[in-house]
Amino acid sequence: MNVILFIKSIVICSLLDNFHYFSTVLAIERIEQKIVGGLAAEDGQYPYQVSLRINNRHFCGGSIINNRWILTAAHCLAGFNNTAISAVVGTNYLDKSGSIYQSKRIISHPKYSSLFIRNDIGLIELEKDIEFSEKIQPIKLPDTNFDKIDYPAILSGWGTTSYPGEPPNELQHIKLSVIDQHECLNTSFRVTNKNICTLSKKGEGACHGDSGGPLVADQVQIGVVSWGTPCAKGKPDVFTRVFSYADWIRGHCDKED
Repeated sequence: MNVILFIKSIVICSLLDNFHYFSTVLAIERIEQKIVGGLAAEDGQYPYQVSLRINNRHFCGGSIINNRWILTAAHCLAGFNNTAISAVVGTNYLDKSGSIYQSKRIISHPKYSSLFIRNDIGLIELEKDIEFSEKIQPIKLPDTNFDKIDYPAILSGWGTTSYPGEPPNELQHIKLSVIDQHECLNTSFRVTNKNICTLSKKGEGACHGDSGGPLVADQVQIGVVSWGTPCAKGKPDVFTRVFSYADWIRGHCDKED
């Protein structure tokens, strides 16, 4: 028994290295990720923002990419069946009504690796079409690879504002800086050119509950929150590079039922 407990302790400690693992390992009891150092968003400021929920509990972010599909991280989908997730849109608040759409099908990238946190991207097909409005709109996907350095990008989400901490009720946002890709690659052996990294300063960045949410530059989604060192410790946050998967995304989303 003591040996088993010791092994469990080692495993748990290793999982604390980045905030991605909480969402993967603790399927329902997920410790959510939130923005640290951000500000409350204005009403309707991010009409593409999605709150993914289980039993009305927020666990990950996502983005509207057309009237039937949500883009998120593959690790947010782990352990769930096709119809388990609700996507809430059109609201900045977790406790106030938005429009709710049930998942019909969830699709993780076929080469997603939870061990190396690679190809961490996924899609949710909804049961019915999203009704667009002033506060509910899709985000544009990139047509070209993003290669700007020290360029501002906006992260929005309901991730915790401190670590450890509780998710905020109100949608947060923050301006981050996309760093040089060589610096991004040096962050970890897990990082590849299919990732993009941001780093502003200690005390600013993603945290638990932001996973799967959008990183946007010039009104185009360039990244999906994947993982980082919890939270805002002056180390880069790692995102899945959306352009690297644009063909895969469109291959699913452009298909007719």
